[in-house]
Amino acid sequence: QVQLVESGGGLVQPGGSLRLSCAASGLTFSTYRMRWYRQAPGKERELVAAIASAGGSTNYADSVKGRFTISRDNAKNTVYLQMNSPKPEDTAVYYCYGIKATLLGTSYWGQGTQVTVSS
Repeated sequence: QVQLVESGGGLVQPGGSLRLSCAASGLTFSTYRMRWYRQAPGKERELVAAIASAGGSTNYADSVKGRFTISRDNAKNTVYLQMNSPKPEDTAVYYCYGIKATLLGTSYWGQGTQVTVSS
């Protein structure tokens, strides 16, 4: 059974820092491209950051470039999102997403973790 389990969410002050983790099980993690999405109340889910299966290539939404960093540890089957200098508009439920780097592209979602940026 495939599971993606996020952790590390919570309340953070503007300008602070927070690190989200997503632990994967039941799949060959190193063959999956990983992404972080977020969804704020009343808004559509949006892509925040993505990382290649080997970890060499990353992409970010313009709104988080220079503040957030996505990384992965394939030995620990875990992907991270380091959030530095968060802003109130970063408040959302953050979801981990994995898609297999093959033609079929089997994909999975985590259950989400709430991040609230507020003073």
